[in-house]
Amino acid sequence: MSVMVKDPVCGMDVAPTQLETVYEGIHYAFCSEQCRQRFIANPHLYIGVPGEKAPRQKGEELLKRRRFQLEMPISPQQAAVLAEALGAMMGVKTVDIRVDNLVTITYDLLQATADQLEAKMEEVGAKLGEGWAERLRRGFVHYMEECEVENLEVHPRHGHG
Repeated sequence: MSVMVKDPVCGMDVAPTQLETVYEGIHYAFCSEQCRQRFIANPHLYIGVPGEKAPRQKGEELLKRRRFQLEMPISPQQAAVLAEALGAMMGVKTVDIRVDNLVTITYDLLQATADQLEAKMEEVGAKLGEGWAERLRRGFVHYMEECEVENLEVHPRHGHG
């Protein structure tokens, strides 16, 4: 039996040579390419610095919720396929696809990224056919644009005056 090491992103036990990466002279191993990519993008979210623990080391979750509207109805069977595929991704906590075509995904930013979610939606959309890869991508992109616009909007101050 070989000695196992902890994946710094998700905490799973893995073989020391599995999807290994060297960062600042230290070897790290990962359970999946998704975890390896998350670590490479922001290693100090997981390993901290001398004297200060990283959010992952503190056991924190950084939950993000993304909502977007699909422009066309999705069948219950297609919704189930999409929800199952997204729900199987590491870090995805919930996937809700309502009958009014509003999709809500809650995920841990320490384990999954918007790019990874978008790639999974394109993959599933391609399997669903009928243009779903592009419809899902557009819905997700429009969500990001709406958030940017909302962040720029000037709001009246209440209670002052």
